[in-house]
Amino acid sequence: MHTGAMRAPARILAMTSLFAATAGADAGGLIDDFADADGRSRLGTSWRLVTDQVMGGVSRASMQPRELDGRRALCLQGDVSLANNGGFVQMSLDLSPTGQLDASPFTGIRLVARGNGEAYNVHLKTAATTMPWQSYRADFVAADTWTEIRLPFTSFTPHRLVPALDTTRLKRLGIVAIGRVMHAELCVAEIGFYP
Repeated sequence: MHTGAMRAPARILAMTSLFAATAGADAGGLIDDFADADGRSRLGTSWRLVTDQVMGGVSRASMQPRELDGRRALCLQGDVSLANNGGFVQMSLDLSPTGQLDASPFTGIRLVARGNGEAYNVHLKTAATTMPWQSYRADFVAADTWTEIRLPFTSFTPHRLVPALDTTRLKRLGIVAIGRVMHAELCVAEIGFYP
């Protein structure tokens, strides 16, 4: 048998197994519950702090694990400025250590969060988002108590690109304070996909 013909099914099976083990329906689609002290998500990737300083802006932020009301969480805190054409701070996570993740079995993104009553965004990147400013966006308000928020994939709108969201090719997720002068104070205790 041709060696190349054997490799492709094995690679597909391995990727399917990885996805099922980390974000499968049996696990409730969990991406992270912030239980690991090393900062790695349940997908095996690490959270990163990104601000508009990468493009000359002056917004400032910090990201740190905390325990609040007995729950471990990852918290974003900072100030968004529109100076120098800036305007965002975010916590972001690659959704696959190998490239893309297929979330088509799921309906949307679920997060358990608390904050300061401000509006925040969840941004998704796919294989179609080739430029840094492109994303698929949905917004939510972070109440001052732990609240479960569900964002159906149908609520994510394309920003500076045309194709509709393709949930079979997800690459990255960002939790973002963006677009206006504001103080960001947001903690997330769980994030994942929901059926």
